[in-house]
Amino acid sequence: MTEALRLEGVSKAYGSVQAVHPMDLLVPRGAIYGLLGPNGAGKTTTIRMIMDIIKPDTGRITLLGESDPEHRRDRIGYLPEERGIYRKLKVRELLVYLARLRSVPGQEAKVRANRWLERFSLSERAEDKVESLSKGNAQKVQFIATVLHQPEAVILDEPFSGFDPVNVDLVKNILLELREEGMTIIFSTHQMETVEKLCDSICLIHQGRKVLDGPLAQVKSERGTGAIQIEYDGRPSFHRDASLVARFDDSGRFLEVIPADGVSPQQILEAAARELQIRRFQVMEPSLQQIFLEAVGVVGEERKQLSALVQ
Repeated sequence: MTEALRLEGVSKAYGSVQAVHPMDLLVPRGAIYGLLGPNGAGKTTTIRMIMDIIKPDTGRITLLGESDPEHRRDRIGYLPEERGIYRKLKVRELLVYLARLRSVPGQEAKVRANRWLERFSLSERAEDKVESLSKGNAQKVQFIATVLHQPEAVILDEPFSGFDPVNVDLVKNILLELREEGMTIIFSTHQMETVEKLCDSICLIHQGRKVLDGPLAQVKSERGTGAIQIEYDGRPSFHRDASLVARFDDSGRFLEVIPADGVSPQQILEAAARELQIRRFQVMEPSLQQIFLEAVGVVGEERKQLSALVQ
């Protein structure tokens, strides 16, 4: 079996609101797979259906070759968007308890818990109650609980939420290590930059619909056209000249443009230099955020608002 997860025609509605339109999805085994989209796109609803927390209205879900959730529970790990752990228990006690629920022998659970607590610089807090931890440290404990039983696949809903930049990097490195060990990692996020650094394959979701999916390199090669990124000081206006620029995304000090047909990067550079102090000028493939905005076909003010949600 080459896939870890398969969705066939899966949908969910809440009254008159169609949270997820019928969706097909295929996640390869041993990959890091990103479910991407702005808040409210349907990512969490999709994950909750995969985890059998809510039932789909239509369709079929197969995870690790099993369509019956009871036959796969010990083989997966789940980090929900809304965090929640037993706050009155001590940290190591909690981790060992949760690992035992997933059939890990007691002594082995303790050894694994100690190893993970050391990795996250939490060894000194092992005998503290969870309720005494900061939000970030409690988040670390819940992440450890998700992977402690060494599942074949983990499903993480906004896993970087609540972490500072140092711990975001730590979690990224751990996810890459787990992927190298053969684990399938599926996570949702609205942070496009994070996805570009981590994911092998992606699915872009907008308003409950799958916009596009596939290996990240393939998505970029099929959807992308040569883009230019400019870091600048000043007030640009050249990018509004349709004879020079086909599309643009301006975030204040950073400008990403797609040249119009027949326009060279040198022409863009010359136009920019007449108006701006240029700190960086780079010809590159378009960002995933740019591809997403083009795929959903938004323009004008709506484009600015949606861009802010998926940065």
